Amino acid sequence: MNKATTIVGVMMLGVGLAAGYFLSPGQNESQPMSAETKAEPLYYRNPMNPSVTSPVPAQDSMGMDYIPVYAEEEKPTSEREILYYRNPMNPSVTSPTPMKDSMGMDYVPVYAEGESSDVVGTDKIDPVVVQNIGVRTAIASSEPISRTIRTVGRVEFNEERMARLHPKVQGWIEELYVDKTGETVAADDILLSIYSPQLVSTQQEYLLALNNLSALGESPIEEIREGAQQLVKSSRERLQFLDVPEHQIRELEPSREIKKSIHIHSPVDGTVLRIGVRQGQHVTPQKELYMLADLGQVWVLADIYENEIPWVSVGDEVEMTLTSVPGRTFRGEVSYIYPYSEAKTRTTKVRLVFDNPDLLLRPDMFSEVKILSDTRKNTVVVPSEAVVRSGGHPQIFVVREPGKFEPRLVTLGVESEGRIEIIDGVKNGEEVVTSAQFLVDSESKLREATAKMMDALKNKSSESDADHSRHSAGHHDMTDHSADMPEGSDDNMHGGMEHETSEQSQHEMGTEAHGGMIHD
Repeated sequence: MNKATTIVGVMMLGVGLAAGYFLSPGQNESQPMSAETKAEPLYYRNPMNPSVTSPVPAQDSMGMDYIPVYAEEEKPTSEREILYYRNPMNPSVTSPTPMKDSMGMDYVPVYAEGESSDVVGTDKIDPVVVQNIGVRTAIASSEPISRTIRTVGRVEFNEERMARLHPKVQGWIEELYVDKTGETVAADDILLSIYSPQLVSTQQEYLLALNNLSALGESPIEEIREGAQQLVKSSRERLQFLDVPEHQIRELEPSREIKKSIHIHSPVDGTVLRIGVRQGQHVTPQKELYMLADLGQVWVLADIYENEIPWVSVGDEVEMTLTSVPGRTFRGEVSYIYPYSEAKTRTTKVRLVFDNPDLLLRPDMFSEVKILSDTRKNTVVVPSEAVVRSGGHPQIFVVREPGKFEPRLVTLGVESEGRIEIIDGVKNGEEVVTSAQFLVDSESKLREATAKMMDALKNKSSESDADHSRHSAGHHDMTDHSADMPEGSDDNMHGGMEHETSEQSQHEMGTEAHGGMIHD
């Protein structure tokens, strides 16, 4: 009973399995396909790289089947105007038509939408990154600027305002009224008195001429009157030529008394630099009595290098500071450029003139000098730190909008006080980057290099998938060709397979028989 029940159970299990097999979805494939299933795919797309397609079923390098794309799934792309084509490895190189670079990479199209405001080479950085790297900016402005030449100078006496006093006659110093160096004197101040026999005799001649004129002044003979007048005139001129003061000459006319000593007066306002005589000393015309200098105006001699000479002209404004006068800036001008250079220093001296009413500028003082030359008005000026001087040409990063920086090559002009003139490249009112330029440049270059690397990998993957697609397509064609063989060929192949199977069976049977014989 148990044996019969078991056989019936096995039979029912077999029937159930057969029914499930025939009723499974896989068996319905032989049924006619619906209209949607019969739709032909347009092409096949790489599941890992949608940009890679194939006209026939294929597999990628990982063995994944390409995904079929049907007509209703293909979304039409919006038509965008292509402005130009950009070199993928060098965005500054563009072309109006499609082309390839030296490495065979296609130029990337740049569309009007979203790219019309961008300039080739514009760096795009996330605003958060911009804030993190500490980017500072400034506005280019139009203002006057001049080239500044910095050098050192030495205060000197104004040689045009110096006086060296010598006597016109020999004699003896009777009295020194100014006997100390450094004293300040005014013009016509009495410096000393001198006794000279020559001066005494000249006074006598003048008095005689006066007396003669008194006696002959009313003579009826005109020649006698004129002769007397001419004698007085010549005697008076001789006194003047010997530097006898005018007031002493006038005192002689009413008093008719000869002065033993004659006063010597200061010819200029100034400071006594040197005294050459002392009281009672015998002097001659070769002896220097005093050396005077007017310090109300001084010279400053400054040295400039050969490359700075073309920028300096007579009349240029000059600013000077001294450590001895802190907080004070003296203003003067260039008065003379010496026509020779120093052999040892290879520099040229420039003479500067400064007014010194307070006598704060003393000869032999050292000073710092700034020559403001080549003044230019209404020119575009930016901070000097905005200029990036790495490479062959200076450049400036211009802010086009938040997070977008355009590098521009610029032509520089004069530079002064932390400002620099921009002759070409930047307009008035544009915003320029003044700090972290190298970080901005490196950030943009990093993004650019990453994009280039991804494009290179993408192109390499595309080429690999395309080769695999061609290989798969060839295999698929060979499979399809087997279906196009004649019926006879199919039978022959089937017959061959049966023949091979029968031979294999016979061989296995023979083996079993042989094994059985050995076992027996």
